[in-house]
Amino acid sequence: MFSRDPLANPEPLIRRVYAYVAYRIGDGADAEDVTSETFERAIRYGRSYDRSKGEPIEWLIGIARRVIAGRGGMREVPMEELPEIADPNPIENQVISNLVLRSAVGRLDEHDRELIALRYGADLSIRDMSELLGVRANTLEVALHRARGRLVAKLEAASNEDLPEAGSEAVRI
Repeated sequence: MFSRDPLANPEPLIRRVYAYVAYRIGDGADAEDVTSETFERAIRYGRSYDRSKGEPIEWLIGIARRVIAGRGGMREVPMEELPEIADPNPIENQVISNLVLRSAVGRLDEHDRELIALRYGADLSIRDMSELLGVRANTLEVALHRARGRLVAKLEAASNEDLPEAGSEAVRI
């Protein structure tokens, strides 16, 4: 039994769950559907939430992971061809940076994508991720460090390809 409603303040939770799902399967209608199904299940099974086992976001991310797995698991985020931009403005630079980052994340293996999605998409702390995944925190820190290194390598490889310049907006991990 839980001591308070885990969905008492749903707006920030919805954003964090959506961000996690978007890192896993790409943003758009599919991510919205998975996020909606996650919250539908959370409302339906709210009594199963046990505060002693973690924060509401951890519980919700666990539900989202099961929803994604139930839909055939991870699918590759399609690498779409980037548009050529003759005279990019700051908004276009940000869009390009986001597309390059999404493409690089999509080229990581499933384990690395999961770690990146939990840390940066769902904005979970190492401690929260450790509890959710059942892995020691220092082991997780090493794995996340290595995943970030592989992501940086993918980003560097992308910058060597014939991609439009992203201006001064650097993609930071």
